Amino acid sequence: MSAPASPMHSPEAARVAARLGLRPGRANIDVFAGTLLALARADRNILAVTSDSRGSGKLVPFGDALPAQLIEVGIAEQNLVGIAAGLASCGKKPFAVSPACFLTARALEQVKNDAAYSDNPVVLVGISAGVSYGALGTTHHSLHDFAALRAINNLTIMAPADNFETCGAVRHAASAAHPVYLRFGKAPLCDISNPAEPFVAGKARVLCDGADAALIATGETVIHARLAAAYLRETAGIACRVLSVPAIKPLDAPAILDAARECRALVTVEEHMVSGGLGEACAALVAQSPHHPRMRLLGIPDERTVTGSQAEIFRHYGLTMEGVAAAVHSLLF
Repeated sequence: MSAPASPMHSPEAARVAARLGLRPGRANIDVFAGTLLALARADRNILAVTSDSRGSGKLVPFGDALPAQLIEVGIAEQNLVGIAAGLASCGKKPFAVSPACFLTARALEQVKNDAAYSDNPVVLVGISAGVSYGALGTTHHSLHDFAALRAINNLTIMAPADNFETCGAVRHAASAAHPVYLRFGKAPLCDISNPAEPFVAGKARVLCDGADAALIATGETVIHARLAAAYLRETAGIACRVLSVPAIKPLDAPAILDAARECRALVTVEEHMVSGGLGEACAALVAQSPHHPRMRLLGIPDERTVTGSQAEIFRHYGLTMEGVAAAVHSLLF
């Protein structure tokens, strides 16, 4: 299994990141585990439920510190969600942790019926999401989860971009009255948020402003959009607005529509199939508005995904600083 790589996938991207003062920090999954442990120490109703995923979910310290608040069900994702839903129906706050590719495919019926339709406030935690598993190949890639879960009523879907958003998303999920899906990858990420700006669930975060193009991204692709904006301003004088979208559902429609009205072009960026993801959600909003800037949806196309590390797959599909910048150029010139 390939090791997590730096989010800066080229020497030029590393140079731009250094100029912005951005350095890789902790992986979001580490921040999730630490935040969950702190919350569970204060509230014995908060539980971690795992499907042989204690190690990959970074929950070994949680189990050591609070063994009575961790439940292991083994490699049985359908049981994982069903048990978590039952616990939630009894007043507990379970975080059901499993690789995203299996959690949102094998257990989709339980997610739909036991969690969402039954309105049990389970927190579903999809780990090693997107192409985090890299060289393990398409069976272990989670590129369908946004599409599958967006179609289910009564389910919030969140993919934090950095450690700050992760802490906010976990705390929001712990207090949510309805089911939530949290999506985490494995890469060490740069903190690109302004800590002085409070995290608000369901709200996009403007990381930098501009009116030439809007870069709308979620999860581990946001850093590449932020670097692309800096690179385009430096090399071509192009001013880009960058929106970090931690909530795929509910989507921050006002922020997306403001970008459509105020910017000449929109580029969406996601570690997901283009079909059914963030890009199509934004395109549907824009298509129903009076403002129709040129648009490009960057993600994984409808084909058999190449095998490799996350960095190699990102480069192949243009989910990098250079790829995002090229997409902006193609729309503006």
